[in-house]
Amino acid sequence: MASTLLWTLFLFAIIFSLQSHGEEEDTPITRFQQYLRFITAHPNPNYAAPVSFLVDQAKSIGLTTQTIEFVSGKPVLLVTWLGSNPKLPSILFNSHLDSVPAEAEKWIHPPFSAHRTADGHIYARGAQDDKCIGVQYLESIRNLKSRGFSPLRTVHISYVPEEEIGGFDGMEKFAASAEFTELNVGFAMDEGQANPGDEYRVFFADRTPWELVIRAEGIPGHGAKLYDNGAMENLMKSVELISKFRETQFDFVKAGKAANSEVISVNPVYLKAGTPSNTGFVMNMQPSEAEAGYDLRLPPMADPDAMKKRIAEEWAPSIRNMTFTIKEKGKLRDYLGRPIMTPTNGSNPWWSTFKQAIEATGGKLAKPEILASTTDARFIRTLGIPLLGFSPMINTPILLHDHNEFLKDTVFMKGIEIYESVISILSSFEGVSDQVI
Repeated sequence: MASTLLWTLFLFAIIFSLQSHGEEEDTPITRFQQYLRFITAHPNPNYAAPVSFLVDQAKSIGLTTQTIEFVSGKPVLLVTWLGSNPKLPSILFNSHLDSVPAEAEKWIHPPFSAHRTADGHIYARGAQDDKCIGVQYLESIRNLKSRGFSPLRTVHISYVPEEEIGGFDGMEKFAASAEFTELNVGFAMDEGQANPGDEYRVFFADRTPWELVIRAEGIPGHGAKLYDNGAMENLMKSVELISKFRETQFDFVKAGKAANSEVISVNPVYLKAGTPSNTGFVMNMQPSEAEAGYDLRLPPMADPDAMKKRIAEEWAPSIRNMTFTIKEKGKLRDYLGRPIMTPTNGSNPWWSTFKQAIEATGGKLAKPEILASTTDARFIRTLGIPLLGFSPMINTPILLHDHNEFLKDTVFMKGIEIYESVISILSSFEGVSDQVI
């Protein structure tokens, strides 16, 4: 009898636990965890499952959805909240579906488990970059709609693929499409970064990446002879010149005269030369070819023509039997030939409106920055559309692409509150001018 009673109590405990767990499934935090658990890491991101999840979430709060594929298997999801005056230019909030790989063995919790610790840390790849904002957009609209708020301007949310590998099959194609043009976007927002301090970071531009490969040729010969214009000799001269340029740029950063994102960064990523042997390389032979690869990042104020001239005349001159290739992974100028930057002053009414929205929540903005890396924002800014990069994460270590990426639950929830303010104020802005700036 006692054993039967204990077994019955045990079953009731399990049922109660399952019911409690079920109740937890319908909160902003658990919805965030659900989204984080989709394995969207390259090289084989799962796009179908998260898109289905986001569509269900959007429809549950009365938003319309559209899925577009510019490249097969790489969907762009568009979520729309129709404004009362749809003739006004719309507001677009963007985030990306994909994430970078994670080395599971180096994490304290599995990277796609979305494990939530007792102190509220939610561990997952994409927790900061940038699945947080993808959910916060929807949760903030859910709250606004529950209070009866109706936007003046139409609000769009886009979820795009492939950002982590350049965005060329995602936002680049979307921004160039007729579907994007039809949105009539007047202002947009995309991802930003966390701040360990108590001010919210905001970004008005990205740097543009160039992949530079320099090749040198020369006379092959015995390792004991001295040659003029040997391949390795010429390459090493270039390596020295490039290192000096890098040092001058870095000096500005070290002296506090420029931020890292405001200078041209040049970093060597590989060297390739030598005659292979069974034990490594033939040490008594000078190779006839040598090659080096560099990652360059150019801020929008840089002169791309001057940079190319420096490379052609100093770093890889043809008179030293050198050639080079540059793979430009984006533009430095918009469709009118202007540096791709969004003004953060009185010339841009969207800036003051956004700032007002942040201050309304008790938040404070840090000095606007150029993002040191690259996001999908560049494809929208190229169209002349003002865009700010912003992710509401303060008092949070910067962990994008790092092991043990996490976001604290209270920071996530505060972000929802902030986006409620941002979306309501931006979408209510009547504006003195709706021209693309």
